[in-house]
Amino acid sequence: MQSKGFIKLIAVLLALACVYQLSFTFKTRGVEKKAAAYAAQFPLDQQDEAEQHYLDSVQNLPVYNLGFRKFTYKECKEKELNLGLDLKGGMNVMLEVQVEDVVKALAGDSQNDPAFIEAIGVANEAMKQGSSTDYISDFVKAYSRLSNGRPIAELFVSPDRKDITLESSDADVEKILKKETEAAIGASFNVLRSRIDHFGVTQPNILRLPNSHRILVELPGVKEPQRVRDLLQGTASLEFWTTYDANEIFPALSAADKLLKNELAQTPVVTPEAATEAATEAAAGETPAGGAEGLIAEVGAADSAATAETTVQEGNFDQAQNPLFAVLNPRFAGGASIGAAYKADMAAVDEYLSRPAIRELFPADILFKWGVKGDDKIDGRFYLYAIKVSTPDGKAPLDGSVVTEAIEQYAQRGATAEVSMTMNAEGTQEWARMTGENIGKCIAIVLDGYVYSAPRVNSKIDKGQSQITGDFTIQEAKDLANVLNSGKVPAPAKIIQDTVVGPSLGQESINAGMISFVIAFILVLLYMGLFYKTAGWMSDVALLTNVFLLMGVLVSFGAVLTLPGIAGIVLTMGMAVDANVIIYERIKEELRGGKGLSLAIKDGFSKAYSAIIDGNLTTIITGIVLFIFGNGPVQGFATTLIIGIITSFFCAIFITRLLIEWIVGKWGHISFSRRWSENFLNNTRVDFIAKRKMAYYIAAGLMVLSCVSFFARGLNLGAEFTGGRAYVIRFDKPVSAEEVRHNVEKAFSQFADADASSISSEVKQYGKENQMRIVTQYRYDDTSDEATSEVEQIIYDALKPLYSYDITFEQFRNTQTDANGILTADKIGPSIAKDMTWNAIYSVLFSLIAIGLYITFRFKRWQWASGATAALAFNALLIIGIFSMFYGLLPFNLEVNQAFIAAILTIIGYAINDTVVVFDRIREYLGLYPKRNLKENVNNAINSTLSRTINTSGTTLVTLLAIFFFGGETIRGFIFALIIGVVVGTAATIFLATPIAYDLMTKRAKTDAEK
Repeated sequence: MQSKGFIKLIAVLLALACVYQLSFTFKTRGVEKKAAAYAAQFPLDQQDEAEQHYLDSVQNLPVYNLGFRKFTYKECKEKELNLGLDLKGGMNVMLEVQVEDVVKALAGDSQNDPAFIEAIGVANEAMKQGSSTDYISDFVKAYSRLSNGRPIAELFVSPDRKDITLESSDADVEKILKKETEAAIGASFNVLRSRIDHFGVTQPNILRLPNSHRILVELPGVKEPQRVRDLLQGTASLEFWTTYDANEIFPALSAADKLLKNELAQTPVVTPEAATEAATEAAAGETPAGGAEGLIAEVGAADSAATAETTVQEGNFDQAQNPLFAVLNPRFAGGASIGAAYKADMAAVDEYLSRPAIRELFPADILFKWGVKGDDKIDGRFYLYAIKVSTPDGKAPLDGSVVTEAIEQYAQRGATAEVSMTMNAEGTQEWARMTGENIGKCIAIVLDGYVYSAPRVNSKIDKGQSQITGDFTIQEAKDLANVLNSGKVPAPAKIIQDTVVGPSLGQESINAGMISFVIAFILVLLYMGLFYKTAGWMSDVALLTNVFLLMGVLVSFGAVLTLPGIAGIVLTMGMAVDANVIIYERIKEELRGGKGLSLAIKDGFSKAYSAIIDGNLTTIITGIVLFIFGNGPVQGFATTLIIGIITSFFCAIFITRLLIEWIVGKWGHISFSRRWSENFLNNTRVDFIAKRKMAYYIAAGLMVLSCVSFFARGLNLGAEFTGGRAYVIRFDKPVSAEEVRHNVEKAFSQFADADASSISSEVKQYGKENQMRIVTQYRYDDTSDEATSEVEQIIYDALKPLYSYDITFEQFRNTQTDANGILTADKIGPSIAKDMTWNAIYSVLFSLIAIGLYITFRFKRWQWASGATAALAFNALLIIGIFSMFYGLLPFNLEVNQAFIAAILTIIGYAINDTVVVFDRIREYLGLYPKRNLKENVNNAINSTLSRTINTSGTTLVTLLAIFFFGGETIRGFIFALIIGVVVGTAATIFLATPIAYDLMTKRAKTDAEK
């Protein structure tokens, strides 16, 4: 092999990079173990809070020293291996901005126009039926038709709008409405992004879905699902407040510190030692952050970050002597900020300042509000601002509804950015009063109770146009502009889908996944070592390297590891040995042909390349389709599958060859088989082509059975495709599915609005005998929290008698406090269900088309692609038929859901490997033996690759069976589909794909001969 040194260098560099990436995961685990040990000294009901307190306190402290760089716990956490919700527990929420509400808000009083109301109804119906591609376009067309051509601009003309006039065309108004809708979605996205930072979860994720009005939010480890729902759907509250200066408040703050010292001396309290030490250590040597901004009209910005004259100059405070200043450091006061605290200490500060005796020391009109996020310049501390209440009703003098536009732009001087803000007439008048009365002071911009910025007023602003300046980057200015625009959002985003996974089920999934992973791994290692002897053990070393590289690459890309992702890794292991099997079988053929060992190894690798590359590329194609059309765990599976294919290719081609050539160079010999496996399926002479008609009849019979079952029984469609709510519920004792079904259906039948379809509930055992999965379509088209609470209350009332103790409704809904009750909850609205259905159909069709095109391109004949595509379609349809025939009969869940579609696509990508290897050998034989007839070459190709086919399928089946039996109930149906697909796909390659291609080529040859 050429360039051995370069390959070795690449392998070493990859290994070092993976060690570097994975080391952060081990380091965070170490810190979290210390946190758990620290929390263990507290009472049981306080341990979770104490553990989080410890982690918050060390968040910005160095915990990992590599010599050339120190990493804080927060930085290590950002680089660790991310676990999906199904492994960690948590909540996945899909929200949608209601375009109808945006249009109504923009129309104002015109929304009462009869034609407007009817046009909105038409657009809503098109959206509900799934026939709408653009809500705004549907609305504009409907209004034009229903109003007999009246200009739509009449509805939206307003004194505060300059972009729409009575002369504006319908097309211009349509563009503006679309622009306003996009702005509303962007503002909602910004509001949601700020809110998820306050849920107390690590590694939250928020994603705006392209070409839609939807936003996906993932919150691993969240403990209060209902609180999350309430906060995410709340209307944004943007406010402008006047403030106190720090030097005005410091005397009261100092008096509060002294009073608190006396109070605590009389009533000792336990303060988490780790947090105190962290705060004290990090405070040492810090300098104040000059982070305040300036608000200017005609004059330049003034620096509001100067430390107040009476601010304490020394930053080290003793917990006993200065209990308040030890957690709220006044050294960072300036402008409207009276100090800064670590996240871990914010609750303590709130508690101290809310004490009646301390509250009396401050002005009666003061409010304390925290900054929205920690400032990296002061080690991640959060500023606390002194807000001044200046209205009789205690509300903010000005709210976000008066902001008509806020845009980011570069300042006229310098390279910094600024924000230009425009207000309407009402806001301009009040803004002039506020700024005129507070020159030299700060005005706080507050969203949802958190201060985003507190710029200083330099002069009165009486024209409604303001520039907010400071040391902004363009991204920071854009974020602030988004905050200011959030006050214009006419309606909050509504949840249309959410999934809750309890922490106990997540831990069970991790345990089941790891057990299946270890067992499958050991079985594959033994299989290869026992069958291929020394060469097999070398492939095992390459396989170990592959898993190591795969995990490292997953971490470096920031990919999320899900339970299907673990299944993808295990499946990748089974498929990874495929390349080694192809290579070893080739080398054995070359040795049987009389070549020397070194030449046989060289030619064996060379002749195997084309089949390996084609097989891997077709699998990657299906992986890409999966990633594009899938979501959540399915994308996790696709990610691990794609990365696994790439790393397994590198290890099989390069690492395995380096090891084999090293052994040959050192000992002069290497074994590729044992005596019993040396001639395994070597001398078969089966006439497969002669048996093709029987195969066609069997395949046709199976298709007929599948079609009959499909039309007679249908499929057990999951909530993803039907809409509805699905729950996995754990009882404290074994229960029967029939008993649970009877109770649930009886409970739903008592409601007047429940029809036959919504009363009927699907109830199945889910894993153990004390776990049941319940799917109901009662009020499935209502995705509101009220409907969800009603459904959960009905189920609770129905199932409460089946518990042996008095479980409360809160315990039933939240497994944080009780191991029993709802383990997982899925809510999927009808619009999401329809989108998922079409995505599933598109993904399968696109995969078949893409692979067909690739086979046509690689083998230069459409007959090859036709045979391969027909066999793949048969495989997919038969799996669907088997799921139709056997659901409800087998002791595990055969639900057609997103994971099932992932299994279909995976099988399409996997089964084509066999087909490509056989086709590749036929193509080779046609070139080597042109005088033999086509039938002989085809039969010989199938027989010569039979050993590879059986071995590859065998290793894959071994891994799948390990996952099936030990991987847990969550993915058992998914793995069952893969097992059926591997068996059927292997047979379809031999008895369908190749014979169909043969028949088509024969027919083409006869046609050419007749011409």
